[in-house]
Amino acid sequence: MRSSEIRKIFLEFFKSKGHSIIPSASLMPSETDPTALFTTAGMHPLTPYLLGEKHPGGGRVANIQKCVRTGDIDEVGDSRHLTFFEMMGNWSFGEYFKKEAIEWSWEFLTDKKWLGLDKNRLAVSVFAGNFNAPFDEEAFDLWKKLGVPEYRIAKLPKKNNWWGPAGQTGPCGPDTEMFYWTGGADKIPNSFNDDDLWVEIWNDVFMQYNKGEDGKFYPLKQKNVDTGMGLERMAMVMQGKNNVYETDLFQPIIKSLGGLTAKAVKPPSEEKSIRIIADHIKASVFIIADEVAPSNVGRGYVLRRLIRRATRHGKLLEIEGNFLVKVAEPVFEIYKEFYPELFQKKEMILSELAAEESRFNKTIEKGMKQFEDVSRKGCISGKDAFTLFSTYGFPLEMTIEMAKERNINIDAKGFGKEFEEHQKISRTASAGMFKGGLADAGEKTTKYHTATHLLHQALKIVLGESVNQKGSNITAERLRFDFSWPEKMTKEQIEKAEQIVNGKIKENLPVDWAEMDLDDARKSGAIGLFGHKYETKVKVYDIGGEGKSFSKEICMGPHAASTGELGRFKIIKEEAVSAGVRRIKAILE
Repeated sequence: MRSSEIRKIFLEFFKSKGHSIIPSASLMPSETDPTALFTTAGMHPLTPYLLGEKHPGGGRVANIQKCVRTGDIDEVGDSRHLTFFEMMGNWSFGEYFKKEAIEWSWEFLTDKKWLGLDKNRLAVSVFAGNFNAPFDEEAFDLWKKLGVPEYRIAKLPKKNNWWGPAGQTGPCGPDTEMFYWTGGADKIPNSFNDDDLWVEIWNDVFMQYNKGEDGKFYPLKQKNVDTGMGLERMAMVMQGKNNVYETDLFQPIIKSLGGLTAKAVKPPSEEKSIRIIADHIKASVFIIADEVAPSNVGRGYVLRRLIRRATRHGKLLEIEGNFLVKVAEPVFEIYKEFYPELFQKKEMILSELAAEESRFNKTIEKGMKQFEDVSRKGCISGKDAFTLFSTYGFPLEMTIEMAKERNINIDAKGFGKEFEEHQKISRTASAGMFKGGLADAGEKTTKYHTATHLLHQALKIVLGESVNQKGSNITAERLRFDFSWPEKMTKEQIEKAEQIVNGKIKENLPVDWAEMDLDDARKSGAIGLFGHKYETKVKVYDIGGEGKSFSKEICMGPHAASTGELGRFKIIKEEAVSAGVRRIKAILE
């Protein structure tokens, strides 16, 4: 059964059970959840509804959610770990609970109308209980009533059968997991064990509790169901394969790689390199499609790490020249039926991949030489690791990986200290994302940041004072600026805003700043953005200076000394982000 058919019948099944079918959310979590870089599970975008908010689709929904998990990057290359994957899920926001969820899971898995899996190859696990919550006897009894023998129902502890909240707090609860035996039919164990041939294929989570800020668990008034079935693993089972890379979701990518390397790709190390490249490029395509650009912090850093790690493994396979665009091409074909938006952004995605690969290739040989030089010491210092990062573009994790291959220690803490010395702008705990959406504090990014001030004021002039900034994402290659506006801008409005910005650049206005009390800053007419919690003392940047002030904003980021440094400003796209919010993408030429 092809992956496209699995998707189709999954959604058909739950539609027949009264579920609304909803689209996948973005890989970028909502701005209301600053604790995560990417959408890691189906529950992530739906957390408000698990807490009681009413979903437009009603109390029962089903979808296929795009997900990225970065914690498993080092495991990629084995039979089942992936960076990007699709999670098929059905949800109940207080409408049904364990009985329906478990019965429907069994029906979908075993009924010949749907997947028709052999019942003898299935085993399940339930929560064994601990001091926070009791043994899930209800789930245990439900499986028994469906005919699953007791020796195939494992009672497992919290680390196995408990699903925590998407962030530090939130809805959580016990789960029951389903496993399929992928070994020979004559070797099926009587009971579930830790054998890798038992592959987890589905997880029903029962959201009974809410984890509070005090770390304690409180019963939820609204009991929810959150299930997740990984498409890639189910494709592996339904297509009779030994690992996810042999399925139709990966084979076209892997075949494209086979034509690029002159080597006979058979040794395990080379097989792993091929899998890493296939996984990382697929993940990169989807991340770029959701408007992330490679950078040295936050999501952009994860993307850069994926692309550069794939490039390095291409070198290990002795692939010559730039190759990532060729490897990415099949990704668009694989997903064209379900994610047509990839085709709409294909040119942009391939351009970002090619640019990042070229940037890395310019320094990789010198960087490898530097790595070999410092590794001769038997240990890589934090300073040396930071030099490889800042000068040669080696993500820290890549240096750690190469050091591990040579059994060399690396001072990762020392690297962190070096990094903090060079990055003074406030960072998030998870990845160092800069305030104001800046990718870094480099010269080009600084110019783009200054340009957002000009653009903000230009939009107020063209559209009216009601326009306010809603967010931004700035890299060394472009700026992305979100603002409040209810409708598509006209061609004339876009051109007028562009002209105003370029006019102020041509005037070569000074960019002055002064530190003052927050109240004084507001009295001076300075704009404070999106309800940010400022310190008592703030910096106010005034473009134009006394008597010629064009823009005045409270801001903590880096700025150019004058507008004349920026170059020609060009708006390349204006589009909708959500209801009442528009987005402008622009470049400096």
